[in-house]
Amino acid sequence: MSSSHVLLRREFLKKSASGGTALVIGFYLPGKFEAPAAAPPVEPAAVNAWVRIAPDDAVTLVIDKSEMGQGVVTSLAMLLAEELELDWKKIKFEFAPAAPQYFNPLFGLQGTGGSTSVRSSWEPLTKAGAAAREMLIATAAKQWYVQPSACHAENGAVVHDATSKRLGYGVLAVEASKLPVPANPARKDPKDYKYIGKPTKRLDTPAKVTGKASFGIDVRLPNMQYAVVARCPVFGGKVRSVDDSKAKGIRGVKQVLEISTGVAVVADNTWSAMEGRRALEIAWDEGSNAAISSDAIRKLYLAAAEKPGAIARQDGDADAALAGAARKVEAAYEVPFLAHATMEPMNCVADVRTDGCDIYAPTQFQTFTQNTSRKITGLKPEQVRVYTTYVGGGFGRRAEQDFIAEAVEISKARGAPVLVTWSREDDMQHDFYRPAAYTTITAGLDADGWPVAWKSRVVSPSIMSRFFPGSVKNGLDNSSVEGIVEMKYGIPNFLCEYVLTDTGVPVGFWRSVGNSQNGYIVESFVDDLAKAGGKDPFEFRRKLLANAPRHRGVLELAAEKAGWGKPLPAGRTRGIAVVESFGSFVAEVAEVSVNRSSGKVRVHRVVCAVDCGRHVNPDTVAAQMEGAIVYGLSAALKGQITINKGRVEQSNFHDYELLRVNDMPQVEVHIMPSNEAPGGAGEPGTPPIAPAVCNAIFAATGKPIRRLPIRAEDLA
Repeated sequence: MSSSHVLLRREFLKKSASGGTALVIGFYLPGKFEAPAAAPPVEPAAVNAWVRIAPDDAVTLVIDKSEMGQGVVTSLAMLLAEELELDWKKIKFEFAPAAPQYFNPLFGLQGTGGSTSVRSSWEPLTKAGAAAREMLIATAAKQWYVQPSACHAENGAVVHDATSKRLGYGVLAVEASKLPVPANPARKDPKDYKYIGKPTKRLDTPAKVTGKASFGIDVRLPNMQYAVVARCPVFGGKVRSVDDSKAKGIRGVKQVLEISTGVAVVADNTWSAMEGRRALEIAWDEGSNAAISSDAIRKLYLAAAEKPGAIARQDGDADAALAGAARKVEAAYEVPFLAHATMEPMNCVADVRTDGCDIYAPTQFQTFTQNTSRKITGLKPEQVRVYTTYVGGGFGRRAEQDFIAEAVEISKARGAPVLVTWSREDDMQHDFYRPAAYTTITAGLDADGWPVAWKSRVVSPSIMSRFFPGSVKNGLDNSSVEGIVEMKYGIPNFLCEYVLTDTGVPVGFWRSVGNSQNGYIVESFVDDLAKAGGKDPFEFRRKLLANAPRHRGVLELAAEKAGWGKPLPAGRTRGIAVVESFGSFVAEVAEVSVNRSSGKVRVHRVVCAVDCGRHVNPDTVAAQMEGAIVYGLSAALKGQITINKGRVEQSNFHDYELLRVNDMPQVEVHIMPSNEAPGGAGEPGTPPIAPAVCNAIFAATGKPIRRLPIRAEDLA
C-alpha cells in the first residue's frame, strides 16, 4: 500500500473538485492513485460502513481499530476480504472516523484494547463482507436477467456460472449500494476459507519499512505551531508561580501559557519550545503527594494486607479446610509500578476553530478523544473530527487522554493548529503506571500433597475507579484480581479478597492488566505447592486441570515441544506456566541458566503454546506472542518504577531498561487448532513468561522468586 498521509480539510475539497479517485475520510493516497487534474470527479461507492469500491475495482476497507504494530489492519482486512471475495492486490484501507457505527461491541464505544480487535470484529466484519457480496451478486444477476443463485463472486468480480461472464465490482458498486442490506447473509464454510487462518503478508509493512507511514508525530498542518509542557514533578502538583521572561527571549518562542497540567511553551518548532521550557522558572505547589515514596507505599500495603478485603471469589470454606490441612504453604508476592515505555513519544495535533475541532492522534480510544475535545471546546460531537494515525506502541498508554487534552487546550488558546510533543522523560515520569501490588497466599495440602484450600488477598490501587467508576462496587475492582479469580485448578476451597489501596500514584491499563502480575503470582505459587507436595510441576498442573481442557491442551503442547523431562545442557533448568486471559489460553516453558555469583539470569529458549480459538493470521498471532514475551521479560528482569518525594526516579531507558537484542531468547510459538470463538492475541502472551522464568530459577536454586524484578540477592 502506498503511504497514507493526513488529509487536510482544504485538500479534501480541492481534490474532490479536481478528480481524486481515492477519496477517503481522513486520508488520501497520493501519487499513482490520484487522477489527472482534468479527469471528471469519480468517487468510490460506499456499499456499507466498511467497504468502498472504486470504478477501477480498487476496494477501500474501513478499519475501526488502531494499528499499534499488532497487525490489526491486515487481520480485519482479511475478515472482510474473505467474505467479500476480494482481490488482495487491490485492497486499500483507511482508519475510521470517530462515529457510533464503529463502536467496539465489547466496549460500547470506539476503541482498541483488551485484546478485543478480532474478537469484536469477527461477526460485524464477516457479516459486512457477506452482505456486500450478496448485494453485488444481486446487482450483476439483475443486469444479466438471471437468478442470483446462478452467480458467484470470486477475486473481486461476479461470475455467471453458466456462461462465465464476469463483471468487476467497480461497475456494480453504485447500483449495489442502493439495495437493502441483507439482514442475515450466508457466511462461508470455514473449509472454504482462502484468507482466514492462512499466513498473510501485512498490508502496512511496505509503508513502515520505507518510512512513508504517517504516525502521530509526523503530522504537519499549514501554520502549525509546536508546544511542550512543563508538568509538576510531583503527582497532582500545581503551578504556584512562573517567571517566563527568559523563556520568551528564546528565539522562536511565541507564547508561554498555563494550562490544566502545567505550563505550555509554544514555538515555531519543537526544539525552540523545549529550549523555552528549560528557561522557565516555576515554583510548584507540590500538594499532598510530596511525601510519598516506594518505602511508604510498601508499608501502606503491608498494613492493608492485615485487613479483610472485598470478596472476589469464594468456593467452599477455605478457612476450615486450611485448619484441617496436613500441611500449609504461605507466601507473599510484590510487584512494582511499571511504565508503558512506548517507542513513539506521546504526541497529539489539535486544530481548534470556532466551527470545529480536528484531532490527529495516535490514540487507542477515538470516543474518549472526541469526548475530551468536546468538553474542552464546548463543540457538538459531530463538530469534533478524530483522525487516527499509526500508533508507535500503545500497551494501554494511549487510552489515556492527558496528551489529547493538552493539545486541545493549547490550540484553543492559540487559535491555530498545535503539535504537542512529549520527551521520553516527560512520559516516563508522567505515565499512568501498571499498579504496584502486594499479595498474600496461604494454601493447604492433604496428606498426599494435593491442595485442598487456597486463600489469597490482593492489595493494590484500582484502575477502574478512575476509568469506569461505576464498575467498582463494594470496593471490588475486578481488573485487580483477574488472573486469580478465573483460576481453573481443581482446588475445592478457594477464597480471593481484594483490598483497594490508593497510593497517590496514577495507574492505568498496562499490557494484560491484572493478569500481568496475577499470572506471575498464581503460577509461581503453584510451583511452590508442587514442590511442597513432592510433585513434578507439569504433572501437578496437568492433574489439577483435569476439568479445564483448553488449559491442559496448551500445557501439554508446550511441555511436549519444550522436551519437558528430557535432559538439558549443563547449568540449565526449565520452568512452566499456563494462564488464561482475554479469551485465550497460553502456556510457556522457559529454559534458563543462573549465574549465582554474578547474579545474572539468562533466558535461552521460550516455547509458547497458544489456543486463541479461531484465528485470522497465524503470522500475526506468532508475532504477538513473541512481542508479549519480550515485553513481559523486560518487566520480569529489569522493570520497575520507584517513587521518592512524590517523584518518579526513573527518566529514560538508561534507568528503565528494556530487553536488549543480545538478551533475547529463542522463541517458538505453536498455535493450537481450534473452532472455538476467537480470543485475544495482543496481551495473553505476557502473563506466563515471568512465572515460567521464575519457576526455572526456583528449579535451579531451590529459592522461589517472590518479588519482581528479579534481583541478584534473590538468586544467592
